[in-house]
Amino acid sequence: MNIILLGPPGAGKGTQARHLVETRNMVQLSTGDMLREAKDSGTEMGRIVADVMARGALVTDEIVIGLIREKLETVKADGFIFDGFPRTLAQADALAELLEAEGQTLDAVIEMRVDDEALVARITARSTCGDCGEVYNDNTKPIPADGKCSNCGGTEFKRRADDNADSLKTRLMEYYKQTSPLIGYYYAKGMLSRVNGLGKIEEVQAEIGAILDA
Repeated sequence: MNIILLGPPGAGKGTQARHLVETRNMVQLSTGDMLREAKDSGTEMGRIVADVMARGALVTDEIVIGLIREKLETVKADGFIFDGFPRTLAQADALAELLEAEGQTLDAVIEMRVDDEALVARITARSTCGDCGEVYNDNTKPIPADGKCSNCGGTEFKRRADDNADSLKTRLMEYYKQTSPLIGYYYAKGMLSRVNGLGKIEEVQAEIGAILDA
């Protein structure tokens, strides 16, 4: 089963993807993670990525599709979660062609919908464990009183420099500009489902699980 998670920064895509990885033997394909991994891999594709990044050039759609192809052909899993790709209609078409060529299908596209103001409030209170990436929130899930991550015991926590109201509103605007056409694209194909991205983690997990089970 292959799925796409759509949602603005802070909607909880990473949290939900980790749950699917743990419970359904799926693999999360995050564009940023794949590029960093490829740069240090020493493979032919990795050398291409390293050269592009060293020159400060933009990574092309062809390169990202090549990285995804490598994962589809080499990684054993019960499905893949596309996170951060596609971002444009051209990328959506390219992904569809790749999956068809690999004899695979795209089974669900899940949009994690949010209320922008509530999302801003959530993100500006967010911090993460520097060791394992566990997410905390000053209001709803504060860092434990003993100063240790509840997941790994780490003691280093960090906040993203752009997790502030002004930067987040800019990032939201860019997301909606890029993603609005994708929402219509997958809706027209009858593949789009929606969940409340600002619900409790367990509630969102249950909603996504019901969509996939159906």
